[in-house]
Amino acid sequence: MQKFSIKPFIWPVLFGIMLAVVILQARLLQQHHSRPTSSDLDSMQAPTMLERASFADAVARAIPSVVNIYTTRVIATQQHPLLNDPVFRRFLGERAITPKNKITRGLGSGVIVDGDGHILTNHHVINEADRIRVMLNDGRERDAILVGSDLATDIAVLKIELDDLQPAAIADPNSVRIGDVVLAIGNPYGIGQTVTQGIVSAIGRYGLNLNTYESYIQTDAAINKGNSGGALINTAGLLIGINSALFSQSGESSGIGFAIPNDITQHALQQIVNTGEVTRGWLGISGEEITPSQAEYFGLNIQRGLMITGLVKNGPADAAGLLNGDIITHIDGEKMGSGNASMHKIGQTNPGATINISVFRNGATQNVLVTIGKKPTRHAS
Repeated sequence: MQKFSIKPFIWPVLFGIMLAVVILQARLLQQHHSRPTSSDLDSMQAPTMLERASFADAVARAIPSVVNIYTTRVIATQQHPLLNDPVFRRFLGERAITPKNKITRGLGSGVIVDGDGHILTNHHVINEADRIRVMLNDGRERDAILVGSDLATDIAVLKIELDDLQPAAIADPNSVRIGDVVLAIGNPYGIGQTVTQGIVSAIGRYGLNLNTYESYIQTDAAINKGNSGGALINTAGLLIGINSALFSQSGESSGIGFAIPNDITQHALQQIVNTGEVTRGWLGISGEEITPSQAEYFGLNIQRGLMITGLVKNGPADAAGLLNGDIITHIDGEKMGSGNASMHKIGQTNPGATINISVFRNGATQNVLVTIGKKPTRHAS
C-alpha cells in the first residue's frame, strides 16, 4: 500500500489559502451589517420638521394683494444768476441757458386692502411724488391717486381703478406674538416681488424717533430699500403689518426691520378713506413716564403712571382741572401701560369724547372727566 504524505513546502500554500478565505468572509459579513435596511433608508430620506415646513400656501394667499410702486418727481432746476447777464445770454444762446427740470424716481411697495382699489403704503414712499404708478402681481399697471397721507404714522392711502382685485386678509392685531414666523413681501431694489422669512423679534417697539406715533413690530425678515409699504404676513397668509423701516449702519438689511401694526394702519386707513386725513384726540399735556421701580424709589403707592410735567394753557387737560405733578394712573378704568401706549389711546379717541382720568395727587387718587380736544399740528400729546 502506497503511503500519501504532504511535502513540507505545501503547508505555507495551504495556510495562505485558508487565511484568504477567512479574510474574505469577514469582509462580506462587515458589508452585510453596514448595508442600510429599508427603515434606515426611510429615516435617512425623511425630511426634518424644518425641511418639511413650507410657506407656499401663505404666500399664494397674500402675494396677489402686494403691489410694486414707482414714483416720479419733477424738480425745477434753479438758473445760475450769471445766466441773467445779457452778455452770457448772447454768447450761449437761448436754448443753452433754458433751465432743465430734474426728474427723480423712487420705488416701494403697497398692499391692496379692499375691493375698491385702496392701497396702504408708507408716507415716505410717495411723499412729494408727481406721479405714482402701481404694478400688480399679475402684471397689470395703473396710475394711482393719493387719497391721503399721515406723516405722524408714516401711512399713506392710494387708490387705483381696476376690477378683480384681491385684497389682503387682515389679522387680529392682538394675535401677533414674539417668536411667530413671519414673511415680508415687497419689491427690494426694484428687482421684483420677493419673499423673505424671519420671526417677530419684538412688539410695541418705540422710541426710535422715526415717527410721532410708534409701536412697531420688529422682525429679522430681510427688509431692504423698496420693501417699504409692503406686507408683513403670518404663516396663515394674513397681513399683520406694513413694512416701514430697517435699522442699519450700512443701508442694507442687518436683521432688524420694523413694520407698522394693524391697529395703527387700520385706524389711519379708515379716517383717510372717510375724510382724507387723520384726526387725533388731544389732552394738551407733556409728561414723564413713572415706572414701577421709580414709584417704589419715591414711595408712591402706584405701580405705573404718567406724571404731568406741562400743560397747554386752556387746553383740554388744563380746562378740566388737571395740574402739573399729577400722575395719571388709569384712563377710563384701564391701567396705564407705557407712556407711548397712553399717547396712542388718547390719539385714537375722537375729539369731543369725554374720558375719565384717574390721577394720583397728594397721596390720594382722584377722578377727573376730560373732554378730548382735536390735536393741533404742533402738539405731540
